Amino acid sequence: MDRFQGEKDFQSRRKIRLTREEKSSDLPESSGGLVTVFDPANPVSEAYRTLRTSLLYSLVDTPPKVIVLTSAGPGEGKSITCANLGVVLAQADMNTLILDCDFRKPTLHTVFELRNLRGVTNALVQERSPQEIWQEPVPGLKVITPGPIPPNPAELLGSRRFAEFVTQLRQQFDYLLIDSPPLELVTDPVILATRGDGVLLVLDAQNTRKGSVRRAVRDLESVGANVLGTVMNNVKTSRIRAYYEYGY
Repeated sequence: MDRFQGEKDFQSRRKIRLTREEKSSDLPESSGGLVTVFDPANPVSEAYRTLRTSLLYSLVDTPPKVIVLTSAGPGEGKSITCANLGVVLAQADMNTLILDCDFRKPTLHTVFELRNLRGVTNALVQERSPQEIWQEPVPGLKVITPGPIPPNPAELLGSRRFAEFVTQLRQQFDYLLIDSPPLELVTDPVILATRGDGVLLVLDAQNTRKGSVRRAVRDLESVGANVLGTVMNNVKTSRIRAYYEYGY
């Protein structure tokens, strides 16, 4: 991790891009994409640890604690990225919670093989405490699933009650990761971006168009969101590497 010490912080508009080749043959069939749990020696797992290190050494004076993960479009791997990043943070003894706020197509409970009977909706509508609804699939990692899907997700996420809920969780955990819907589908991720300290934008190297990335970044920056960097999935390369990139 020493190689990241002394690097300039993310505010220099330098974006982290994590490139990785993640073939189905790399993972056990039962893993559901949780390579950091089922195959920690895999180069993909090391790439997630590199991303973790970059976050830990970013903005040293005011490191981001609440991080929103979103994507330009659907199917770009944001939920799998959120899940594995949460695992490696917990493995580094960081008290971490993942909040699944993708009310449109929630998948994290499937990734972690959790029940989705109670979750974010119950906390906001029924005022349940976090301890009543979180689950712990990995030591040191708590997950709060969406719970019952509300008819008005944007209004719920934009409410004062949700803002207070995030503030409460911020005080309890070292890191809070929020899984958000894709930007091109709904307004939810823009709302969520205003609740976090920064946003990680997950992209698909083979399918995400540059125009979609530019629109996504413009939408986030229009509400004052701090785009910490990009995570690039589905890169056709024989090597797993992390590198810095200026601009978009």
